[in-house]
Amino acid sequence: MSNYNMCVPCLLGMEKPIADEIVGMGADNVEAENGRVLFSGDEHILARVNICSRYSERVLILTGHFEAHTFDELFENTKKIRWADYIGMKDKFPVKGYCLNSDLFSVRDCQAIIKKAVVESLKSRYRTDWFEETGSLYQIQFSVFKNDVSLFIDTSGTALHKRGYRPQANAAPIKETLAAAMCYFSHLRDYHTLYDPMCGSGTVAVEGALLAANIAPGINREFTAETWRNINHEVWTEERDRAKSLEKKDISFFCFASDIDSHAVNTAKLNAKRAGVEKYIKFGVSDIKDFSPSTEKGTVITNPPYGERLSDIKSAEKLYREMGKIFIPKKGWSYSIIASDEDFEKNFGRKADKRRKLYNGMIKCQLYMYFKY
Repeated sequence: MSNYNMCVPCLLGMEKPIADEIVGMGADNVEAENGRVLFSGDEHILARVNICSRYSERVLILTGHFEAHTFDELFENTKKIRWADYIGMKDKFPVKGYCLNSDLFSVRDCQAIIKKAVVESLKSRYRTDWFEETGSLYQIQFSVFKNDVSLFIDTSGTALHKRGYRPQANAAPIKETLAAAMCYFSHLRDYHTLYDPMCGSGTVAVEGALLAANIAPGINREFTAETWRNINHEVWTEERDRAKSLEKKDISFFCFASDIDSHAVNTAKLNAKRAGVEKYIKFGVSDIKDFSPSTEKGTVITNPPYGERLSDIKSAEKLYREMGKIFIPKKGWSYSIIASDEDFEKNFGRKADKRRKLYNGMIKCQLYMYFKY
């Protein structure tokens, strides 16, 4: 059974939830760094993280790591890697990546040299000069940062935030992984009542329900590494069965999700149904100013429209002031609001009890959390 060194690249702010969940999955040597989490494990861990991770974007196998200041160094060090341990004679192995603050600054040249070095490495094992590349996909990725080169093979394929339940979304939707992280930082539990009064396409509501019921987000999708010859397909079947066995059936979690846009609410209902969590969520059409919770306790987690999305910062500021009046401090209630406006607290009317820097795509945001009363 093979053991792999793996890496989950991530946006800043997501390292802790990713590291925590990967430790919980039984991986070894878990180490969070800026923008990525490193770990090791066998093919079961590889499949488990792909199927079960709520916060990761993709799972990469780390094949090599070295320093390179010249193209010769890049070529020779790449060639030394035993690429045939992964890539078969007929498999596809395209190359992509990035260079930052390094002597090697041309992405195109690095791409070509790494490709050539991999070919030379495979030639020595397979004794052939031609690779047809018609088989399984082994997407090679590279990062060159401050002359430090890391080489990877992507096991996920389509990014992990694409769970499959949201084929359509409203303008500027929040990523599924970010919505899940908001639930994580808000300490959402399977006995909580969740409210999202600006639910859009329902991503926070759906991710909250998936978390509460411990439903693996990737249970119904496929991954590139499922086609690989060096990983037994039974591994994927066993890991899906394991994930199914850990789902919670008897929970008191419930979510009330609403939005002023009836079209958005209809989309959210479809997304919840596709995710298999519609029984945990009640959707409605209403304005935030009419927010009137029906329970004694509640966890509010929401992604209000902000300046970039509204093209109207004044409207966003007015909305934040409205929210400040509605989301009042009281026992048994917490409020988590993600916003890119650095003056959010000023408009909301209160300093957050806790803040967490996160990114919605490339937009730098803060998750403002209120839980004291």
